[in-house]
Amino acid sequence: MESNRQKKIAGVLQNDLAAILQKALKDAGHAGILVSVSKVQVTVDLSIAKVYVSVFPSEHAQKVVEEINLVKNNIKHQMAQLTKNQLRRMPSLHFYNDDSLDYIEKIDNAVKGKENPLTNSDLIEKRKKS
Repeated sequence: MESNRQKKIAGVLQNDLAAILQKALKDAGHAGILVSVSKVQVTVDLSIAKVYVSVFPSEHAQKVVEEINLVKNNIKHQMAQLTKNQLRRMPSLHFYNDDSLDYIEKIDNAVKGKENPLTNSDLIEKRKKS
């Protein structure tokens, strides 16, 4: 269970990281890619922050998250400058791809009947063999 302090720090980090990541992607020349910070989890000792990033279009997600992890020290420095009046010590940032939107889309397609997850070709072959 997260403490109030953890929740407050996570909220501050989430808002400021979103702005920094959007600017960094724009400066890197990634036009047409939208990045949002979907969730931030801070450890109990406030030393590590797990940042879950949602990327649209999703086919660029893995590449974008890898690029963000390459420059995470620079991002941490920028965050420390922005939050110096709110945080004494900036937690280490670890970025992860949040693929929950893809999962939601698959469920939505299954419910709408566009894609039936039970009619997978592997399942059909197993049924025929039985």
